[in-house]
Amino acid sequence: MMKMKHKYISIFICLLCCLSPVFAQNTLNNQFGTSASGRSLGTHDRNGNPIDTTAVTDAKTIPIGLYSWKVTRRLGNIIPVPVDTLQAGFQNSNDPAGPTGQYNYLGNLGSPRMSRIFFDRKEESQFFFTDPYDQSVLRPEDVTFTNTLSPYTNLTYYKSFNSRNSEERFKSYFAINANKRLGFGFYIDYLYGRGMYNNQSTAFFNGGLFSSYRGDKYEMHFIFNNDNLKMRENGGITDDRYITDPLEMAEGKKQYASTDIPTLFNKVWNHNTSYHTFLTHRYNLGFYKEREDSVTTDSVQIVQDFVPVTSFIHTLELDLNGRKYITQDDNQNRDFFEHTYFGNDSIDKNRRTSIRNTFGISLREGFNKWAKAGLTAFLTHEYRDFTLPDSTNIPGERVIKHYKENVVYVGGELLKQQGNLLHYKVLGEFAVAGEDAGQFRVEGNGDLNLNILGDSVRLDVNAYVKNLNPVFYYRNFHSKHYWWDHSDLSKIMRTRIEGKLNFKRFGTTLRAGVENIKNYTYLANTSLPVTNNQGEITGFKNNASVFQHSGNIQIFTAMLQQKLKFGILHLDGEVVYQKSSEQSILPLPELSAYGNLYLKGGLVKNVLQAELGVDVRYFTKYNAPDYSPVIGQFYLQNPKNQIAIGGCPMVNVYANLHWKRTRIFLMMYNVNQTMGNSRYFLAPHYPISPRILKLGISWNFFD
Repeated sequence: MMKMKHKYISIFICLLCCLSPVFAQNTLNNQFGTSASGRSLGTHDRNGNPIDTTAVTDAKTIPIGLYSWKVTRRLGNIIPVPVDTLQAGFQNSNDPAGPTGQYNYLGNLGSPRMSRIFFDRKEESQFFFTDPYDQSVLRPEDVTFTNTLSPYTNLTYYKSFNSRNSEERFKSYFAINANKRLGFGFYIDYLYGRGMYNNQSTAFFNGGLFSSYRGDKYEMHFIFNNDNLKMRENGGITDDRYITDPLEMAEGKKQYASTDIPTLFNKVWNHNTSYHTFLTHRYNLGFYKEREDSVTTDSVQIVQDFVPVTSFIHTLELDLNGRKYITQDDNQNRDFFEHTYFGNDSIDKNRRTSIRNTFGISLREGFNKWAKAGLTAFLTHEYRDFTLPDSTNIPGERVIKHYKENVVYVGGELLKQQGNLLHYKVLGEFAVAGEDAGQFRVEGNGDLNLNILGDSVRLDVNAYVKNLNPVFYYRNFHSKHYWWDHSDLSKIMRTRIEGKLNFKRFGTTLRAGVENIKNYTYLANTSLPVTNNQGEITGFKNNASVFQHSGNIQIFTAMLQQKLKFGILHLDGEVVYQKSSEQSILPLPELSAYGNLYLKGGLVKNVLQAELGVDVRYFTKYNAPDYSPVIGQFYLQNPKNQIAIGGCPMVNVYANLHWKRTRIFLMMYNVNQTMGNSRYFLAPHYPISPRILKLGISWNFFD
């Protein structure tokens, strides 16, 4: 029944998305151009100039009148982004390990993951249970808005070929404009990973609606999305030797298939559901400025451009989050966990409600020659309501406790986007009242663009100072197996500076940075050993808690990215060096590397583009964070029972094909499974999939 259910859902989504452009075409009667004032309605680059999509993109791939952008979460500033039509790297677009294999994950499509590159990790959210699912869960700043002359649809399908345990993912994106200012769209992401190992299936159904209005005086961006993530937890395999030494475990009788390997759990699930509403809008005060616009070589017309001077901004975020940890075998849990607080009750529930309002007033950049940068002041109020199970003395009953928090922030932003040479943004925020009172952050980034000996050279600098209150679930968490209340945690002080230098002609990017963290707060496995009558350790009873390192931790990162080309032969490489001053508390691999060697050329009169290649991922051994099903988070391994992962290259062979507006890849994943050191783990006790064939297809429709 479950397989039939997912089959029918997939068919319904495919039909809906394929028919959407047909229905939408009948409703789109307005043509694009300039507004009544003469203002171009195309998106603007970071210099404030209109972007001509045909000038920066192949017109055969992206038609005139199509452009995309994202918005910043706090103030709704617009950030142009390219339309996704690139061929390079398409074979890794659905890989949970990331485009260069930089993530640790549990081996199945959609499973939780964590970047091994510390500087690429996102800041934790107040509902941190969904943070490890960032491959599927979109935050407001991740949603792409599109303005299009004709309806735009993208359909993407991924599949791995295994008769019993295949992975499938279907993604759709649709955008349409009611007129040249008002646009609508939706996206759907359906993922079903049966899992190559027992009891690790994932079933996700995520989707969202979005709308935008970009007028002279009024601008609006709206998002409503829903995340539904159901993951079966197996706790990892019972013995790593099923992977590292399968002949020994089979005792010479047979080789173990992945589905024959026993796992710790068989009746445990995590289920996350979230509803998000995001609205950012602003009203602009300004004036119209006349300019001459050439119509033909012999005639000109006078048009009026709107110049915004002051903006009044409002941003609303409403989040409703729920999580269930479901167990159906209490004896199994008692054997594994040190504590069982709720007897035979099989479900833990956590809920969170958050309402966040930001009000701002902005003096806009460029309204006269003296306004070299924009300046914004804002005030934010956030209300949070968390519910946790609480202790009870009445058998069979559960007490739910509410934790309500209010925070008021004040802040400002200095922003320069116009011009070709230098751009920067500096933002400061301070919590003046409430649960996080005393918390502050100052963040800045900028870029300098130079032309040196005919080469475009760009220098990016990012820096911040943050003094942050640990998120709620570090301070309070109650569940069937883990329980802590830490009201005495200190604020976490983080200071970082990072630079990136890009040489376009040589295909070289250098990146380096250093960060200092005081009061680093982390989760750790505190399991106690179980001994027999002879005092020998026979296992460990699992438990976890939150800890704070009161000293300072320094992290240094240096990265080199290089692209080389010799005719049709291409080599893309990345090498990252990292050093943590407290490896036992914040473990990182010292060296991570990625290499992609491929042949690229045009076939069939250059209409069909092809890439044939092999990519390799490698990182040095280290005691990587383990994974806890109870909290759905990565946490430090028990120092008495550690295991190192890494030191084993992982190789994939692939073919990418690009035919007009269609992209296809075929990949043989983990081709070196049985070669050399078979330690293909990206998290302790969670091996990645054995050798398997994968397919991906993506179609773009512009009518």
